[in-house]
Amino acid sequence: MTALRLLRTLAGLTAGDFKDRVRRPVHLVVLLAAVGLGCLAVPPADGRWVILALGEYRGTYTSAYVGVATALAGGLWLTLGGFYVVRKGLARDEETRVGQILAATPARTVLLLAAKFLSNFLVLASMLGVLAVTALALQLVRGEDRGVDPVALFQPFLVMALPLLALTAAAALLFETVPVLRGGLGNAAWFCVALVVGIKGQSADAPFGGFGAGPAADSLRAALSEEFGKAGDHTFSLGLTQIPEPLTPFRWDGFTFGGDFLVSRLLLVAAAVALALLPALWFGRHDPTRGGPADGASPAADAPAPVPAYAPPPAVLTLPRTAAERGGRTFGRLLAGEVRILVGGVSPWWWAVAAALTLAGLTLPLDAVTGLVLPAVWIWPVLVWSRLGSLPVEHGMEGLLGAYPAPRRRLLAAWGSGVVLTAVLGVAPLLRMAFAADLPGLAAWLGGVLFIPSLALLLGVVCRTHRVFQVVYLPLWYLVVNQVAALDFMGAVREAGVPAGPTPLFPLLALLLLGATFLAAETRRGLTI
Repeated sequence: MTALRLLRTLAGLTAGDFKDRVRRPVHLVVLLAAVGLGCLAVPPADGRWVILALGEYRGTYTSAYVGVATALAGGLWLTLGGFYVVRKGLARDEETRVGQILAATPARTVLLLAAKFLSNFLVLASMLGVLAVTALALQLVRGEDRGVDPVALFQPFLVMALPLLALTAAAALLFETVPVLRGGLGNAAWFCVALVVGIKGQSADAPFGGFGAGPAADSLRAALSEEFGKAGDHTFSLGLTQIPEPLTPFRWDGFTFGGDFLVSRLLLVAAAVALALLPALWFGRHDPTRGGPADGASPAADAPAPVPAYAPPPAVLTLPRTAAERGGRTFGRLLAGEVRILVGGVSPWWWAVAAALTLAGLTLPLDAVTGLVLPAVWIWPVLVWSRLGSLPVEHGMEGLLGAYPAPRRRLLAAWGSGVVLTAVLGVAPLLRMAFAADLPGLAAWLGGVLFIPSLALLLGVVCRTHRVFQVVYLPLWYLVVNQVAALDFMGAVREAGVPAGPTPLFPLLALLLLGATFLAAETRRGLTI
């Protein structure tokens, strides 16, 4: 191929994949979350939740401060959540048979990987672009300083956040080509990696400049000391934090990125490109004669089985609905079947860990059970919960199940299977709180049992993929573990031995989510008839 032809091929592959990605519901979910994060990065003057702070101080909402705050928040969130949006490009090619077509073309493996990497990067960059526009709107809405400086506002997005997204795009591609990381285990592993990067990346000596927070924090502290002196807490914090009182503003007009820092960002982009192209050493381009990325992969708890080559597309397979059989025994059999489907294929080692957690819940002190064991048993099944609502779609069974005579009953049984699994894994904390007559704790436990499956089922039905629940639930669980009482859906955050969260809210929220699930399913069913 000539250089011009290579570029045209690369542009065509990238553009087609990019258009396919941005049409998916998961893209919209993470995009809306990024916009919400921007609002938290630039909260109202009397707000009690912040993303960026220096002790009890914050910068006045100038273009420089709004740009840095939202760019840092965007880099933090999109490094975590954006990964789950873009990580299934190669798997989707396999499912849609596009991969087999690409395997038959003369295009080199490096070219295909480069196209996937650029597509991943463009999807994440589009989200960052929306966040940058949100930052401009927030500066004008907050009204503390409406003098817009485009360079000061948008430069942090280009220099601080965009290189991190290149690394995220490359990591998502790499994970897809490593068999053990292709499924749910990779999702959980990236969550841990992103947490480490989010914490270590804030230090001034982080590799490649980290999040870019080091130079910004030094400049902010200098401006704060100049205005208020050395008194007060100047501790820099980046992350969702609840504050008892509104922060005191101080004037900060930005800083200039040094040459060393700019070079480190370019090196970060170069490292991302190298990481994205590294799988060319083993990636088989979906060619079964060479071995694709799935060769040797161990089945993950949430990984859908490949659709057999003879199976018609789900949109074509439609069967007439049979007559419904009524009765409690029928629903009981249906619920038992849904439970078997939900936990089908789960490794014996998974059950061994669940049993060990149950034993710990029965033997440890009650404080440790509610503060440690309960969060542990309700993070362990995250890959199994994420199957709710998405399993028929990802296994190509949606058309077949459409023939079931009572779709609402089947959906209710699917939700019930999630409730059964959640309750069984949480039975040890339930018994301990019951023996201790901890009625508020029992009420919070019930809220969690209802809320988690309701959230998983709604996201599975609406987004039609297991990944969205994982990307939503993992940060939610992490915030609860970090004692954010307002989001405590399980009763793990306690004050004077009593759950501090809004316990009555979650059973009601669970019912609302379940109602929204039925509405979404009915709407989709009506559109496909």
